[in-house]
Amino acid sequence: MPDTVHSLSTAGLGPKRQIQYWSDALTDLCGQFSVDPLEASTLEARINFTTVSKLKLCQIEASQHRIAHTNSPSHNSEHPYVKILFQTYGISYFEQNGCQIQIRPGDCLAYDVSSPHTIISPALTRHEVVIVPKELLRERGFNFDKMSACKLSALTGTGRIARDFVHAAFGEAAKLSAAGAAGVAETLIDLLLLPLREADTTFDRSGPEAMYVRAQAFIREHLRDPDLCIDQISASLGCTKRYLHMLFSERGITVSDYIWRARLQHCRQELENYGGKTITDVAFSWGFSSSSHFSRVFRKNFGVSPSTIHKGQGVSIVPDET
Repeated sequence: MPDTVHSLSTAGLGPKRQIQYWSDALTDLCGQFSVDPLEASTLEARINFTTVSKLKLCQIEASQHRIAHTNSPSHNSEHPYVKILFQTYGISYFEQNGCQIQIRPGDCLAYDVSSPHTIISPALTRHEVVIVPKELLRERGFNFDKMSACKLSALTGTGRIARDFVHAAFGEAAKLSAAGAAGVAETLIDLLLLPLREADTTFDRSGPEAMYVRAQAFIREHLRDPDLCIDQISASLGCTKRYLHMLFSERGITVSDYIWRARLQHCRQELENYGGKTITDVAFSWGFSSSSHFSRVFRKNFGVSPSTIHKGQGVSIVPDET
């Protein structure tokens, strides 16, 4: 029997119920997530989803929010999926294993759902998603041991073909027989793998992509150093500061912003997983040297103050910045 399209929406629910309802919806699809509407009074979200054989296809729209999957890597078997996300409206910020990626309309993002990650959407976003069981990709020789989140273009080439096929498959899913759905799923998986394999085979380890990856790794290793700066990074990698600026600006971010955002993500995670430290202790341990600066940029980045996250976990000695 063909599967129907199911719809869920937070419309008409109270604010607290909206958050729980949306968290439950995401959990049912692909794993445990926490949901934060930032400082919005409501979370307006809806999802249409269906299945094509073993694949889950979703169309998602949500107002400003942050979702986080924080399970440890030891729980990987609980979330054995790879998610292929096609952004169609708005901008989101994805973070996983210290790697931060900005997602715009026309971008495609592939990542391992089981690895802890966060997605922040400061305003309304829409995207189409394919949730693929890892077992189907392993059958095709895809290696997850070394998988890192990968952003590709869905505007041209194989990325666009895959995106268009996903959209068409969603629209026709309810009309497919079991045999037809299985065939469509097989074709869809192969199409989705095309841009990923192209990215891997065309990866030039001495070119700009490799240099960007090396820069990210260096930053992660020295993130706690308050003196970390572009001079130190360029000297270590053997490239000019201008070239380093170019690598990051092509991805919509400055080197300095990348460093501060990475530090803020670690700070937020420590505050959420309270270990007895004050807010100032956490901030200073991740390279901040000013309490007021930390509080100000934290609020600007996450939409809430550090003390809101830390509330009830201990005594804060960092003043909120208004």
